[in-house]
Amino acid sequence: MAPAATISTEDLIPEVLQALDKSDQDSISSADAFPAVPFETMKAILDRLTSRSMTTYKQVDTEEAVLEPEAETIVSHGSHEARVFEAVHQAMEGLSIQDLEKAIGDKTVTKMGQGKAFKEKWIKKDGDKLVAITDSITDVTRDQLKVIQETKTHDPKIINELKKRKLIRIQKSFSFRIAKGDKFALEMVKEETDLTAEMLASGSWKTATFKPYNFEALGADQHAGALHPLGKVRGEFRQIFFEMGFKEMPTSQFVESGFWNFDTLFVPQQHPARDLQDTFYISDPKTADRPGPEDENDKRNYAEYFENVREVHENGKYGSIGYRYPWAEDESLRLVLRTHTTSTSASMLYKLASESRNGQSPPVRYFSIDRVFRNESVDATHLCEFHQVEGVIGDYGLTLGGLMEFMQIFFEKMGVTNLKFKPAYNPYTEPSMEIFSYHEGLGKLIEIGNSGMFRPEMLEAMGLPSDYKVYGFGLSLERPTMIKYGISNIRELLGHGVNLNVIEKSAAVRLDKD
Repeated sequence: MAPAATISTEDLIPEVLQALDKSDQDSISSADAFPAVPFETMKAILDRLTSRSMTTYKQVDTEEAVLEPEAETIVSHGSHEARVFEAVHQAMEGLSIQDLEKAIGDKTVTKMGQGKAFKEKWIKKDGDKLVAITDSITDVTRDQLKVIQETKTHDPKIINELKKRKLIRIQKSFSFRIAKGDKFALEMVKEETDLTAEMLASGSWKTATFKPYNFEALGADQHAGALHPLGKVRGEFRQIFFEMGFKEMPTSQFVESGFWNFDTLFVPQQHPARDLQDTFYISDPKTADRPGPEDENDKRNYAEYFENVREVHENGKYGSIGYRYPWAEDESLRLVLRTHTTSTSASMLYKLASESRNGQSPPVRYFSIDRVFRNESVDATHLCEFHQVEGVIGDYGLTLGGLMEFMQIFFEKMGVTNLKFKPAYNPYTEPSMEIFSYHEGLGKLIEIGNSGMFRPEMLEAMGLPSDYKVYGFGLSLERPTMIKYGISNIRELLGHGVNLNVIEKSAAVRLDKD
Protein backbone atom coordinates (compact mmCIF):
# COMPACT_ATOMS: atom_id res chain seq x y z
CA MET A 1 0.00 0.00 0.00
CA ALA A 2 1.26 3.48 -0.83
CA PRO A 3 2.00 5.94 1.98
CA ALA A 4 -1.20 7.28 3.55
CA ALA A 5 -0.19 10.86 2.83
CA THR A 6 -0.49 10.23 -0.93
CA ILE A 7 -3.83 8.40 -0.83
CA SER A 8 -7.15 10.21 -0.71
CA THR A 9 -10.09 9.14 1.42
CA GLU A 10 -11.80 7.71 -1.65
CA ASP A 11 -8.72 5.57 -2.38
CA LEU A 12 -8.50 4.37 1.22
CA ILE A 13 -12.06 3.02 1.31
CA PRO A 14 -11.38 0.07 -1.06
CA GLU A 15 -8.08 -0.54 0.77
CA VAL A 16 -9.98 -0.97 4.05
CA LEU A 17 -12.58 -3.26 2.44
CA GLN A 18 -9.92 -5.42 0.79
CA ALA A 19 -7.89 -5.73 4.00
CA LEU A 20 -11.05 -6.81 5.84
CA ASP A 21 -11.94 -9.31 3.11
CA LYS A 22 -8.48 -10.91 3.06
CA SER A 23 -8.23 -11.20 6.84
CA ASP A 24 -8.43 -14.70 8.32
CA GLN A 25 -9.98 -13.27 11.48
CA ASP A 26 -13.40 -11.80 12.17
CA SER A 27 -11.94 -8.32 12.51
CA ILE A 28 -8.79 -6.27 11.89
CA SER A 29 -7.02 -3.56 13.84
CA SER A 30 -6.54 -0.21 12.14
CA ALA A 31 -3.30 0.23 14.12
CA ASP A 32 -1.85 -2.92 12.52
CA ALA A 33 -3.34 -2.65 9.02
CA PHE A 34 -3.10 1.13 8.53
CA PRO A 35 -0.59 2.51 11.04
CA ALA A 36 0.17 5.59 8.92
CA VAL A 37 -3.45 6.72 8.52
CA PRO A 38 -4.40 9.54 10.95
CA PHE A 39 -7.06 8.79 13.54
CA GLU A 40 -9.49 11.44 12.22
CA THR A 41 -9.18 10.18 8.62
CA MET A 42 -9.79 6.55 9.59
CA LYS A 43 -12.82 7.50 11.70
CA ALA A 44 -14.33 9.46 8.79
CA ILE A 45 -13.90 6.41 6.52
CA LEU A 46 -15.41 4.00 9.04
CA ASP A 47 -18.35 6.33 9.79
CA ARG A 48 -19.09 6.42 6.09
CA LEU A 49 -18.89 2.63 5.67
CA THR A 50 -20.81 1.92 8.88
CA SER A 51 -23.65 4.27 7.88
CA ARG A 52 -24.16 1.90 4.93
CA SER A 53 -23.94 -1.20 7.15
CA MET A 54 -20.84 -2.33 5.22
CA THR A 55 -18.70 -2.41 8.36
CA THR A 56 -18.93 -2.11 12.10
CA TYR A 57 -16.23 -0.77 14.37
CA LYS A 58 -15.28 -0.15 17.96
CA GLN A 59 -12.81 2.44 19.16
CA VAL A 60 -9.96 0.95 21.17
CA ASP A 61 -8.17 3.24 23.63
CA THR A 62 -4.84 1.99 24.93
CA GLU A 63 -2.01 3.38 27.00
CA GLU A 64 1.59 2.84 26.01
CA ALA A 65 4.91 3.75 27.54
CA VAL A 66 7.01 6.14 25.47
CA LEU A 67 10.70 6.90 26.03
CA GLU A 68 11.74 10.41 26.95
CA PRO A 69 14.81 11.88 25.18
CA GLU A 70 17.02 11.03 28.15
CA ALA A 71 15.86 7.40 27.99
CA GLU A 72 16.66 7.22 24.28
CA THR A 73 20.20 8.36 25.11
CA ILE A 74 20.42 5.61 27.72
CA VAL A 75 19.35 2.99 25.15
CA SER A 76 22.07 4.24 22.80
CA HIS A 77 24.95 4.76 25.26
CA GLY A 78 23.98 2.98 28.47
CA SER A 79 22.54 4.18 31.77
CA HIS A 80 24.25 6.87 33.83
CA GLU A 81 25.40 4.36 36.44
CA ALA A 82 26.70 1.95 33.79
CA ARG A 83 28.71 4.71 32.09
CA VAL A 84 30.21 5.71 35.45
CA PHE A 85 31.16 2.09 36.13
CA GLU A 86 32.72 1.56 32.70
CA ALA A 87 34.81 4.73 33.04
CA VAL A 88 36.02 3.75 36.52
CA HIS A 89 36.58 0.10 35.51
CA GLN A 90 38.76 1.05 32.52
CA ALA A 91 41.00 3.14 34.79
CA MET A 92 42.92 0.41 36.61
CA GLU A 93 44.03 2.74 39.38
CA GLY A 94 40.66 4.47 39.75
CA LEU A 95 39.52 7.97 38.89
CA SER A 96 39.08 11.19 40.81
CA ILE A 97 35.75 13.04 40.47
CA GLN A 98 37.36 15.60 38.16
CA ASP A 99 38.87 12.87 35.96
CA LEU A 100 35.55 11.02 35.89
CA GLU A 101 33.76 14.14 34.62
CA LYS A 102 36.40 14.52 31.88
CA ALA A 103 36.12 10.85 30.90
CA ILE A 104 32.34 10.92 30.60
CA GLY A 105 32.06 14.50 29.37
CA ASP A 106 28.73 15.18 31.06
CA LYS A 107 28.46 16.50 34.63
CA THR A 108 24.80 15.45 34.95
CA VAL A 109 25.56 11.85 33.99
CA THR A 110 28.53 11.83 36.38
CA LYS A 111 26.53 13.20 39.31
CA MET A 112 23.45 11.01 38.84
CA GLY A 113 25.39 7.89 37.89
CA GLN A 114 27.64 7.95 40.96
CA GLY A 115 24.80 7.57 43.45
CA LYS A 116 23.21 4.68 41.57
CA ALA A 117 26.58 2.95 41.06
CA PHE A 118 27.35 3.24 44.78
CA LYS A 119 23.87 1.87 45.61
CA GLU A 120 24.39 -1.11 43.29
CA LYS A 121 27.82 -1.66 44.89
CA TRP A 122 29.62 -1.41 41.58
CA ILE A 123 32.13 1.17 42.79
CA LYS A 124 33.56 2.45 46.04
CA LYS A 125 35.65 5.34 47.23
CA ASP A 126 39.32 4.65 47.90
CA GLY A 127 40.95 7.79 49.25
CA ASP A 128 40.19 10.56 46.80
CA LYS A 129 39.49 8.16 43.94
CA LEU A 130 36.64 5.95 42.79
CA VAL A 131 37.50 2.32 42.05
CA ALA A 132 35.46 -0.58 40.62
CA ILE A 133 34.68 -3.46 42.98
CA THR A 134 33.30 -5.88 40.37
CA ASP A 135 34.43 -7.03 36.94
CA SER A 136 31.11 -6.94 35.13
CA ILE A 137 27.60 -5.56 35.56
CA THR A 138 24.17 -5.91 34.00
CA ASP A 139 22.74 -2.61 32.83
CA VAL A 140 19.20 -3.31 34.03
CA THR A 141 17.87 0.16 33.27
CA ARG A 142 19.04 0.00 29.67
CA ASP A 143 17.57 -3.48 29.21
CA GLN A 144 14.23 -2.38 30.64
CA LEU A 145 14.08 0.66 28.37
CA LYS A 146 14.91 -1.50 25.32
CA VAL A 147 11.95 -3.75 26.11
CA ILE A 148 9.66 -0.72 26.47
CA GLN A 149 11.00 0.77 23.24
CA GLU A 150 10.10 -2.42 21.35
CA THR A 151 6.85 -3.46 23.08
CA LYS A 152 5.56 -0.15 24.54
CA THR A 153 4.88 -1.91 27.84
CA HIS A 154 6.53 -3.67 30.81
CA ASP A 155 5.82 -4.80 34.36
CA PRO A 156 3.73 -2.11 36.13
CA LYS A 157 6.24 -1.77 38.98
CA ILE A 158 9.06 -1.14 36.50
CA ILE A 159 6.87 1.33 34.59
CA ASN A 160 6.16 3.29 37.80
CA GLU A 161 9.83 3.32 38.79
CA LEU A 162 10.94 4.62 35.40
CA LYS A 163 8.17 7.23 35.47
CA LYS A 164 9.48 8.50 38.81
CA ARG A 165 12.93 8.83 37.21
CA LYS A 166 11.26 10.76 34.36
CA LEU A 167 12.66 8.37 31.78
CA ILE A 168 9.29 7.42 30.29
CA ARG A 169 5.82 8.87 29.96
CA ILE A 170 2.44 7.22 29.47
CA GLN A 171 0.80 8.15 26.20
CA LYS A 172 -2.72 7.31 25.09
CA SER A 173 -3.22 5.82 21.64
CA PHE A 174 -6.46 5.35 19.73
CA SER A 175 -7.28 2.76 17.10
CA PHE A 176 -10.28 0.85 15.74
CA ARG A 177 -11.31 -2.79 15.70
CA ILE A 178 -13.07 -3.19 12.33
CA ALA A 179 -15.48 -6.00 11.38
CA LYS A 180 -17.74 -6.80 8.42
CA GLY A 181 -21.26 -5.43 8.42
CA ASP A 182 -24.54 -6.93 7.19
CA LYS A 183 -24.11 -5.34 3.74
CA PHE A 184 -20.37 -5.90 3.38
CA ALA A 185 -19.08 -5.62 -0.19
CA LEU A 186 -15.78 -4.81 -1.86
CA GLU A 187 -17.22 -1.78 -3.59
CA MET A 188 -19.35 1.07 -2.38
CA VAL A 189 -22.59 1.44 -4.27
CA LYS A 190 -23.22 4.99 -5.36
CA GLU A 191 -26.11 6.43 -3.38
CA GLU A 192 -28.37 8.99 -4.90
CA THR A 193 -29.25 11.96 -2.72
CA ASP A 194 -32.14 13.32 -4.82
CA LEU A 195 -35.03 12.02 -6.88
CA THR A 196 -34.71 13.91 -10.20
CA ALA A 197 -37.06 14.42 -13.14
CA GLU A 198 -34.64 12.49 -15.38
CA MET A 199 -34.76 9.46 -13.03
CA LEU A 200 -38.55 9.52 -13.10
CA ALA A 201 -38.62 9.80 -16.90
CA SER A 202 -36.14 6.99 -17.49
CA GLY A 203 -37.33 4.73 -14.67
CA SER A 204 -33.83 4.45 -13.25
CA TRP A 205 -35.19 5.39 -9.83
CA LYS A 206 -36.55 1.81 -9.53
CA THR A 207 -33.06 0.32 -9.27
CA ALA A 208 -31.23 3.28 -7.77
CA THR A 209 -29.90 3.19 -4.20
CA PHE A 210 -30.88 6.26 -2.25
CA LYS A 211 -28.94 7.67 0.68
CA PRO A 212 -31.10 7.32 3.82
CA TYR A 213 -32.15 10.37 5.80
CA ASN A 214 -30.38 10.83 9.09
CA PHE A 215 -33.17 12.00 11.36
CA GLU A 216 -30.81 12.12 14.35
CA ALA A 217 -28.46 14.65 12.73
CA LEU A 218 -28.15 17.84 14.75
CA GLY A 219 -29.17 21.09 13.17
CA ALA A 220 -26.82 23.99 12.67
CA ASP A 221 -25.85 25.79 15.86
CA GLN A 222 -27.93 28.96 16.06
CA HIS A 223 -25.67 30.60 18.69
CA ALA A 224 -28.76 31.71 20.57
CA GLY A 225 -28.67 33.33 23.97
CA ALA A 226 -29.10 31.25 27.10
CA LEU A 227 -30.44 31.83 30.59
CA HIS A 228 -27.89 31.62 33.41
CA PRO A 229 -28.52 28.76 35.90
CA LEU A 230 -29.03 31.37 38.62
CA GLY A 231 -31.68 33.00 36.46
CA LYS A 232 -33.45 29.67 35.98
CA VAL A 233 -33.49 28.83 39.69
CA ARG A 234 -34.52 32.42 40.47
CA GLY A 235 -37.48 31.99 38.11
CA GLU A 236 -38.49 28.80 39.94
CA PHE A 237 -38.36 30.60 43.30
CA ARG A 238 -40.42 33.53 42.01
CA GLN A 239 -43.06 31.13 40.70
CA ILE A 240 -43.29 29.45 44.12
CA PHE A 241 -43.66 32.80 45.88
CA PHE A 242 -46.36 33.98 43.45
CA GLU A 243 -48.26 30.69 43.87
CA MET A 244 -48.26 31.29 47.65
CA GLY A 245 -49.66 34.81 47.34
CA PHE A 246 -46.49 36.88 47.79
CA LYS A 247 -45.80 40.28 46.29
CA GLU A 248 -42.30 41.11 45.05
CA MET A 249 -40.47 43.94 46.81
CA PRO A 250 -38.44 46.55 44.85
CA THR A 251 -34.76 45.79 45.53
CA SER A 252 -32.86 47.87 42.95
CA GLN A 253 -31.22 50.03 45.65
CA PHE A 254 -27.81 48.43 46.29
CA VAL A 255 -26.51 51.32 48.43
CA GLU A 256 -28.19 51.80 51.80
CA SER A 257 -27.56 53.94 54.84
CA GLY A 258 -26.49 52.24 58.05
CA PHE A 259 -29.85 53.26 59.46
CA TRP A 260 -31.86 51.00 57.12
CA ASN A 261 -29.20 48.29 56.79
CA PHE A 262 -28.48 47.93 60.53
CA ASP A 263 -30.19 50.31 62.98
CA THR A 264 -33.80 49.66 62.02
CA LEU A 265 -33.07 45.95 62.42
CA PHE A 266 -31.92 46.42 66.02
CA VAL A 267 -28.28 45.67 65.08
CA PRO A 268 -26.08 47.58 67.55
CA GLN A 269 -23.50 49.98 66.16
CA GLN A 270 -20.71 47.96 67.84
CA HIS A 271 -21.81 44.72 66.15
CA PRO A 272 -18.93 42.88 64.33
CA ALA A 273 -20.97 42.81 61.11
CA ARG A 274 -20.57 46.59 60.84
CA ASP A 275 -16.77 46.40 60.83
CA LEU A 276 -14.78 47.04 57.66
CA GLN A 277 -13.95 43.32 57.62
CA ASP A 278 -17.59 42.44 56.95
CA THR A 279 -19.05 45.50 55.24
CA PHE A 280 -18.21 47.55 52.15
CA TYR A 281 -18.46 51.26 53.05
CA ILE A 282 -18.92 53.93 50.38
CA SER A 283 -16.06 56.46 50.18
CA ASP A 284 -17.77 59.19 48.11
CA PRO A 285 -20.18 60.32 49.40
CA LYS A 286 -19.55 58.83 52.82
CA THR A 287 -22.89 59.68 54.41
CA ALA A 288 -26.52 60.11 53.44
CA ASP A 289 -28.93 62.90 54.30
CA ARG A 290 -31.78 62.07 56.57
CA PRO A 291 -34.05 60.29 54.06
CA GLY A 292 -37.81 60.58 54.05
CA PRO A 293 -40.88 60.96 51.80
CA GLU A 294 -41.85 64.38 50.47
CA ASP A 295 -45.23 64.47 52.23
CA GLU A 296 -45.04 66.68 55.34
CA ASN A 297 -47.07 64.27 57.47
CA ASP A 298 -44.79 61.37 56.48
CA LYS A 299 -41.74 63.53 57.33
CA ARG A 300 -43.06 63.92 60.87
CA ASN A 301 -43.66 60.16 61.04
CA TYR A 302 -40.12 59.52 59.87
CA ALA A 303 -38.62 61.91 62.42
CA GLU A 304 -40.59 60.13 65.14
CA TYR A 305 -39.40 56.77 63.80
CA PHE A 306 -35.78 57.98 63.77
CA GLU A 307 -36.06 58.96 67.42
CA ASN A 308 -37.79 55.68 68.29
CA VAL A 309 -34.84 53.75 66.84
CA ARG A 310 -32.41 55.89 68.83
CA GLU A 311 -34.31 55.27 72.08
CA VAL A 312 -34.60 51.52 71.44
CA HIS A 313 -30.82 51.30 71.02
CA GLU A 314 -29.78 53.65 73.84
CA ASN A 315 -32.29 53.10 76.63
CA GLY A 316 -34.77 50.51 75.42
CA LYS A 317 -38.45 50.83 74.61
CA TYR A 318 -41.53 48.66 74.03
CA GLY A 319 -40.59 46.33 76.88
CA SER A 320 -36.90 46.17 75.97
CA ILE A 321 -33.96 47.52 77.97
CA GLY A 322 -32.05 48.22 74.73
CA TYR A 323 -28.29 47.95 74.31
CA ARG A 324 -27.43 50.89 76.64
CA TYR A 325 -24.78 52.64 74.58
CA PRO A 326 -24.54 56.16 73.10
CA TRP A 327 -26.13 55.76 69.65
CA ALA A 328 -24.42 57.97 67.02
CA GLU A 329 -26.41 59.54 64.20
CA ASP A 330 -23.27 59.91 62.03
CA GLU A 331 -22.69 56.16 62.18
CA SER A 332 -26.33 55.58 61.28
CA LEU A 333 -26.05 57.71 58.13
CA ARG A 334 -22.86 56.10 56.77
CA LEU A 335 -23.45 54.65 53.29
CA VAL A 336 -22.81 50.94 52.72
CA LEU A 337 -23.33 48.33 50.06
CA ARG A 338 -26.29 46.48 51.54
CA THR A 339 -25.30 43.32 53.37
CA HIS A 340 -28.80 41.80 53.14
CA THR A 341 -32.14 42.51 51.51
CA THR A 342 -33.72 42.66 54.97
CA SER A 343 -33.09 46.40 54.76
CA THR A 344 -35.70 46.49 51.98
CA SER A 345 -38.06 44.41 54.12
CA ALA A 346 -37.69 46.97 56.95
CA SER A 347 -38.45 49.80 54.53
CA MET A 348 -41.57 48.00 53.25
CA LEU A 349 -42.80 47.34 56.80
CA TYR A 350 -42.27 51.02 57.72
CA LYS A 351 -44.26 52.01 54.64
CA LEU A 352 -46.97 49.55 55.67
CA ALA A 353 -47.13 51.16 59.14
CA SER A 354 -47.32 54.66 57.59
CA GLU A 355 -50.21 53.64 55.32
CA SER A 356 -52.17 51.75 58.00
CA ARG A 357 -55.48 53.27 59.03
CA ASN A 358 -57.30 53.28 62.36
CA GLY A 359 -54.35 51.55 63.98
CA GLN A 360 -54.91 48.42 61.88
CA SER A 361 -52.38 46.97 59.45
CA PRO A 362 -53.50 44.57 56.71
CA PRO A 363 -51.93 41.09 56.28
CA VAL A 364 -49.04 41.15 53.81
CA ARG A 365 -46.69 38.71 52.09
CA TYR A 366 -43.53 40.16 50.56
CA PHE A 367 -40.54 38.51 48.91
CA SER A 368 -37.33 39.58 47.20
CA ILE A 369 -34.45 37.92 45.32
CA ASP A 370 -31.48 40.16 44.67
CA ARG A 371 -27.78 40.80 45.25
CA VAL A 372 -26.15 41.55 48.56
CA PHE A 373 -22.51 42.31 49.34
CA ARG A 374 -20.19 41.03 52.07
CA ASN A 375 -16.50 41.80 52.54
CA GLU A 376 -15.49 38.12 52.68
CA SER A 377 -12.52 36.10 51.46
CA VAL A 378 -13.24 34.45 48.11
CA ASP A 379 -13.07 30.65 48.08
CA ALA A 380 -14.92 27.69 46.59
CA THR A 381 -18.13 28.49 48.49
CA HIS A 382 -17.96 32.25 49.14
CA LEU A 383 -17.94 35.37 46.98
CA CYS A 384 -18.02 39.04 47.89
CA GLU A 385 -21.47 39.27 46.35
CA PHE A 386 -24.29 36.75 46.21
CA HIS A 387 -28.07 36.57 45.96
CA GLN A 388 -30.39 36.45 48.93
CA VAL A 389 -33.88 34.97 48.76
CA GLU A 390 -36.05 36.60 51.42
CA GLY A 391 -39.66 36.32 52.47
CA VAL A 392 -41.76 38.35 54.95
CA ILE A 393 -45.26 37.53 56.23
CA GLY A 394 -47.18 39.97 58.42
CA ASP A 395 -50.50 39.29 60.15
CA TYR A 396 -52.26 39.06 63.51
CA GLY A 397 -52.09 35.89 65.60
CA LEU A 398 -48.91 34.49 64.05
CA THR A 399 -47.01 31.94 66.17
CA LEU A 400 -43.69 30.12 65.98
CA GLY A 401 -45.51 26.87 65.18
CA GLY A 402 -47.11 28.57 62.22
CA LEU A 403 -43.68 29.67 60.96
CA MET A 404 -42.38 26.09 61.17
CA GLU A 405 -45.43 24.79 59.30
CA PHE A 406 -45.00 27.43 56.60
CA MET A 407 -41.31 26.50 56.20
CA GLN A 408 -42.31 22.86 55.72
CA ILE A 409 -44.77 23.81 52.96
CA PHE A 410 -42.38 26.29 51.32
CA PHE A 411 -39.41 23.93 51.09
CA GLU A 412 -41.59 20.99 50.09
CA LYS A 413 -42.43 22.90 46.92
CA MET A 414 -38.69 22.71 46.11
CA GLY A 415 -38.57 18.98 46.77
CA VAL A 416 -36.89 19.48 50.17
CA THR A 417 -38.50 17.54 53.04
CA ASN A 418 -37.66 16.28 56.54
CA LEU A 419 -36.63 19.69 57.84
CA LYS A 420 -34.84 20.13 61.14
CA PHE A 421 -35.00 23.38 63.14
CA LYS A 422 -32.26 24.65 65.45
CA PRO A 423 -32.53 27.67 67.78
CA ALA A 424 -30.33 30.55 66.62
CA TYR A 425 -29.61 34.22 67.31
CA ASN A 426 -30.38 37.17 65.06
CA PRO A 427 -30.44 40.77 66.39
CA TYR A 428 -33.77 41.48 64.71
CA THR A 429 -35.71 38.20 65.25
CA GLU A 430 -36.71 36.45 68.45
CA PRO A 431 -37.27 33.54 68.48
CA SER A 432 -34.88 32.64 65.61
CA MET A 433 -34.32 29.29 63.89
CA GLU A 434 -31.76 27.86 61.48
CA ILE A 435 -33.29 25.41 59.02
CA PHE A 436 -31.53 22.15 58.09
CA SER A 437 -32.26 19.31 55.68
CA TYR A 438 -30.56 15.97 55.07
CA HIS A 439 -28.49 16.03 51.86
CA GLU A 440 -28.42 12.58 50.25
CA GLY A 441 -25.32 13.32 48.17
CA LEU A 442 -23.24 14.63 51.07
CA GLY A 443 -24.74 12.19 53.56
CA LYS A 444 -25.28 14.80 56.25
CA LEU A 445 -27.56 17.61 57.44
CA ILE A 446 -26.83 20.95 55.77
CA GLU A 447 -28.14 24.42 56.61
CA ILE A 448 -30.55 25.66 53.96
CA GLY A 449 -32.02 28.78 55.53
CA ASN A 450 -32.59 31.09 58.49
CA SER A 451 -35.86 32.31 59.95
CA GLY A 452 -37.54 33.98 62.91
CA MET A 453 -40.19 36.40 64.13
CA PHE A 454 -39.27 40.09 64.00
CA ARG A 455 -38.72 41.66 67.44
CA PRO A 456 -41.15 44.20 68.96
CA GLU A 457 -38.22 46.66 69.24
CA MET A 458 -38.14 46.66 65.43
CA LEU A 459 -41.86 46.56 64.57
CA GLU A 460 -43.42 48.82 67.20
CA ALA A 461 -40.77 51.50 66.58
CA MET A 462 -42.17 51.74 63.05
CA GLY A 463 -45.68 52.29 64.33
CA LEU A 464 -47.06 48.79 63.76
CA PRO A 465 -49.58 47.52 66.36
CA SER A 466 -48.10 45.54 69.27
CA ASP A 467 -50.19 42.47 68.38
CA TYR A 468 -49.11 42.54 64.71
CA LYS A 469 -46.53 39.78 64.12
CA VAL A 470 -44.11 39.29 61.23
CA TYR A 471 -42.32 36.17 60.02
CA GLY A 472 -38.98 36.60 58.28
CA PHE A 473 -36.97 33.92 56.48
CA GLY A 474 -34.14 33.81 53.99
CA LEU A 475 -31.70 31.61 52.11
CA SER A 476 -29.10 32.01 49.41
CA LEU A 477 -29.83 31.51 45.71
CA GLU A 478 -26.37 30.13 44.92
CA ARG A 479 -26.45 27.06 47.20
CA PRO A 480 -29.59 25.41 45.73
CA THR A 481 -28.33 26.29 42.24
CA MET A 482 -24.97 24.61 42.90
CA ILE A 483 -26.72 21.53 44.29
CA LYS A 484 -29.12 21.26 41.35
CA TYR A 485 -26.39 21.66 38.71
CA GLY A 486 -23.69 19.65 40.51
CA ILE A 487 -21.33 22.63 40.83
CA SER A 488 -18.77 22.36 43.64
CA ASN A 489 -16.96 25.70 43.14
CA ILE A 490 -19.02 28.89 43.21
CA ARG A 491 -16.44 30.58 40.95
CA GLU A 492 -17.67 28.26 38.16
CA LEU A 493 -21.13 29.80 38.60
CA LEU A 494 -20.28 33.52 38.94
CA GLY A 495 -17.33 35.66 37.89
CA HIS A 496 -14.73 35.76 35.14
CA GLY A 497 -13.97 32.03 35.42
CA VAL A 498 -17.41 30.91 34.21
CA ASN A 499 -17.43 28.53 31.23
CA LEU A 500 -19.94 30.05 28.80
CA ASN A 501 -20.43 26.69 27.04
CA VAL A 502 -21.63 25.19 30.32
CA ILE A 503 -24.01 28.11 30.83
CA GLU A 504 -25.37 27.74 27.31
CA LYS A 505 -25.98 23.99 27.63
CA SER A 506 -27.29 23.94 31.21
CA ALA A 507 -30.64 22.19 31.49
CA ALA A 508 -33.87 23.72 32.68
CA VAL A 509 -34.42 23.27 36.42
CA ARG A 510 -37.35 22.08 38.48
CA LEU A 511 -36.81 22.57 42.19
CA ASP A 512 -39.28 19.81 43.03
CA LYS A 513 -37.51 17.26 40.79
CA ASP A 514 -34.20 15.45 41.35
